[in-house]
Amino acid sequence: MSAFQPYANPRYFVMLLVALVPLIIGLLRGRRHRNYETFVSLVFIVLIFAGSKWHEGVALIGYVLWQLLLVLGYARYRHKANRTGAYWTVILASIAPLVVVKVTPVFTVHPSLLGFLGISYLTFKSVQTLIELRDGTLKQVDPLFFLRFLLFLPTISSGPIDRYRRFAKDYNTVPSREHYLDLLQSAVHKLFLGFAYKFVIGYFLGTLLLPKVAHIALVHRHLVGGLGLSWALVAYMYVYSLYLFFDFAGYSLFAVSLSQFMGIDTPQNFNQPFKAKNIKDFWNRWHMSLSFWFRDFIFMRVTFALMKHRVFKNRIHVAQTAYLINFLVMGFWHGVTWYYIVYGLFHAGAIIVNDMWLRYKKRHHLPHNRATTALAIVITFNVVCFSFLIFSGFLNTLWFK
Repeated sequence: MSAFQPYANPRYFVMLLVALVPLIIGLLRGRRHRNYETFVSLVFIVLIFAGSKWHEGVALIGYVLWQLLLVLGYARYRHKANRTGAYWTVILASIAPLVVVKVTPVFTVHPSLLGFLGISYLTFKSVQTLIELRDGTLKQVDPLFFLRFLLFLPTISSGPIDRYRRFAKDYNTVPSREHYLDLLQSAVHKLFLGFAYKFVIGYFLGTLLLPKVAHIALVHRHLVGGLGLSWALVAYMYVYSLYLFFDFAGYSLFAVSLSQFMGIDTPQNFNQPFKAKNIKDFWNRWHMSLSFWFRDFIFMRVTFALMKHRVFKNRIHVAQTAYLINFLVMGFWHGVTWYYIVYGLFHAGAIIVNDMWLRYKKRHHLPHNRATTALAIVITFNVVCFSFLIFSGFLNTLWFK
């Protein structure tokens, strides 16, 4: 039995949609067949981590048991005490497997034995649950439900990142027939849009066009030397940026679509990001579940800590420091390589400059109209595309290999 990637080919969709038919019929009749849904999820998780990926399956089992132990243990402890040391201990223990997976490539060419498909997204869910237990917004955690939340099949590999309480509200409330029919209509639309994004546009950009412009840019660098600046490099920047959007947005559409087939309205991940008027607006549109997670659980908490301990008197300096920490962590989350870290710092700098510009604009009453809005969109798009050129790692290949 060979493993197969989620959303990678038509076989996966056909098998999963056929398996979901009884669940869909049940939801149309006002019932959620939880045991059947659990059975289907387990079967597909086994298929995903079968064959050559069996070691990832073993890592997944160990990881899930570890996170379950931490969450249940901390939930029990939280009813008795609320010490900061205990809180940070479980947080560090929760992210430890992910840190090992991310750091291992720095020291060896072999991947970490702890790694598996989706470890980042499961870690976000687990850490968020621990944080909400600490805050008191989450009073208790049901073991079986936490496993359902953590291993929710449509989002297990690449998100979107859901929240425990939001997921629980959807899962524990069977949608009315009218609402579920609306979900089905949305699910079908997103499924076909995802096919167009990933398998048509994404394929053209990533498989047919991107290798060609990359080759031209590398040949130019070899012939001319220097930094390898060329129109082919500019073309690579735009082609890669569009490919990244259509490929990842396609994945996210599949995840949201199949969630809706299962009666769960998983949060959207993209909202026309290339129409953003500034870099902050971009992060409210791009990979939104990740962006909002970092905003709520890193940026806001760093801001609060800096203000509480009066590290800076100026609130602007507080926000700027929080942006730097927030995006630096995001850069390291992507990987311990210079281009991911520079990517994070670049976006932190871009948001800081953007905030400075907005304050200047407000103070000097600069005009705001359709022309300035269009110009802002064009500038933001190009800034974002340049950041994706950094993110792609192509500059590392161009300059150092």
